[in-house]
Amino acid sequence: MIENIDKRVRAEQFRQRLNRALSDSGLSQSALARAVGVDRSTVSQLLTDQGARLPNAHVVGACAGALGVSADWLLSLSDRPESAAELLASSLSLTEAPRALVDERIFDWHQEAEGYKIRHVPAALPDMLKTRALLEWEYSPHLGRTADQAIGASEDRLTWMRQSPSDYEIALPLYELDSFAHGVGYYEGLPLEVRLEQLAQFERLCEQLYPRLRIYLFDAKRLYSSPITIFGPLLCVFYAGTHYLAFRDKERIATFTSHFDNLVREADITARQLPGRLRALRAAISSGSAKP
Repeated sequence: MIENIDKRVRAEQFRQRLNRALSDSGLSQSALARAVGVDRSTVSQLLTDQGARLPNAHVVGACAGALGVSADWLLSLSDRPESAAELLASSLSLTEAPRALVDERIFDWHQEAEGYKIRHVPAALPDMLKTRALLEWEYSPHLGRTADQAIGASEDRLTWMRQSPSDYEIALPLYELDSFAHGVGYYEGLPLEVRLEQLAQFERLCEQLYPRLRIYLFDAKRLYSSPITIFGPLLCVFYAGTHYLAFRDKERIATFTSHFDNLVREADITARQLPGRLRALRAAISSGSAKP
């Protein structure tokens, strides 16, 4: 809602903001006059006149464009001096996503959100909770020698998470864990001993790190989520396979935070129930049963 400001106050604020923008830009009054298409005396009057009148929309817009600020800010209709294009660029970014979490950008986002709750829907099982054997099986065929770098990065994330004051909530579809346990789909060909070791590690980490680490399983027949990470109130990042799409505007972050919280509320397996689910899966695949 736009605040109703007295016209004299608005005119004074316009002069103050125009002077500030001109000073920040490094332009002279003559250079601004040429950019706007008016006489230098007109610019001087805009900067010093004590009256209650504002210039016309063309002059305001031309001044804003020449000085790299928004017309709304000059007119006290916004507290953000950036132009609409700059605001969009700062609130939305698209960056390349490597095959494994070797990109320091991921780590930078975690460090930036240190102390805030981090909500995560991974594309598969969370890399930072995987055993070395699983990471080698998954990444070595595709990354070759750089697989060691990917594995080291994932282990570094777990070490950092253990020490970080941030809480982590992870939401996984039920089928992802079941498919892994039974070695089907994406995990076809994964040796039984690797799966058993991984389930044991998940169980151990869930118990050691609870309540700072909480993992929930939801039914994908009722709920769906793209891979996403929400870094407190600061940032939400979608994983699109080859790129990360990151948002920083508060409204979108709040929307996707609500989406994640719904996954947690509707989860079939809660964080407290997960260790039992993992034990049942280990017992099932050890005995050759079809279901836990």
